[in-house]
Amino acid sequence: MKVCFVGSGSIGRRHMKNLHDLCQDSGEELNLHVLRSGARGALPSELTGIVRREAFSSCELDPDYDAVFICNPTFRHYDTICGLKNHSRCFFVEKPVFDRTDYRLEDMELPSGNQYYVACPLRYSRVLMRAKEILRNRRVVSAQAVSSSYLPDWREGVDYRQTYSAKKEEGGGVRIDLIHEWDYLADLFGQPEEVFSLSGKYSDLEITSEDLAVYIARYSDKLLELHLDYFGRQPKRYLRVWTSEEEYLFDILNGSIYTDGVMTESFHEERNEMYLREMAYFMELIDGKVKDSNTLEHAYQTMKIAILK
Repeated sequence: MKVCFVGSGSIGRRHMKNLHDLCQDSGEELNLHVLRSGARGALPSELTGIVRREAFSSCELDPDYDAVFICNPTFRHYDTICGLKNHSRCFFVEKPVFDRTDYRLEDMELPSGNQYYVACPLRYSRVLMRAKEILRNRRVVSAQAVSSSYLPDWREGVDYRQTYSAKKEEGGGVRIDLIHEWDYLADLFGQPEEVFSLSGKYSDLEITSEDLAVYIARYSDKLLELHLDYFGRQPKRYLRVWTSEEEYLFDILNGSIYTDGVMTESFHEERNEMYLREMAYFMELIDGKVKDSNTLEHAYQTMKIAILK
């Protein structure tokens, strides 16, 4: 398998290592190229033996990759996809898909046979996979989702003020940085009929992006609440669902499920396991064994809900 990664930041390195490990397990040879934005020194030692070739211009790339991974900053996704659309027929686009909602997909003139899968790793957490099974046959009347954590603690050894999350101009801010929540909610419940939202910068964090967003979404048969923030000192990530018969709490952060206040299931898994499951799915997508579960069009529609003012 010959693939190209655009960007070698933390999420790009995670995907490279996972792809390498899965190929090793299956006995498939991996020829991995990396397109970097500039001469920023040597690649991290963790990628030694994984990356076969570095490039610093798209002119240096091969024209026939089995897949291209778009893992550079969000505000560069649109131009990168357009620039590399003829280098492969299968693309993995890191979330969020874009930084704005005023792009026109038809202007990209993408080849009709290309596939663009937009990352949605939370769907592959065991808690949310189980939530989908449980809720499939139940009538949901209300749901509440929360993602609260402290941005300076996200990346160990990295100044949070220098990350894209902190910079509005680079696509940072809870609305699109935490689009995981809207992605799994839309996967579970579909697209809402109407959404109301307020957001802004309210904490003392030294950032230019929004650190709080609150939504209320209306469906024909339910209401949904969503809270997103960058300043929660005690991390929380959960989905609470009221059905016509039970109340469920899906604790994504701690891998637990509660039914009417009683823990009924618990999953012990490392965070990387959901990324491994997602990568295994994408490898099957490359081979044509599965259908694209989060297309460019679908992810863009989800983003329009998330970024709503």
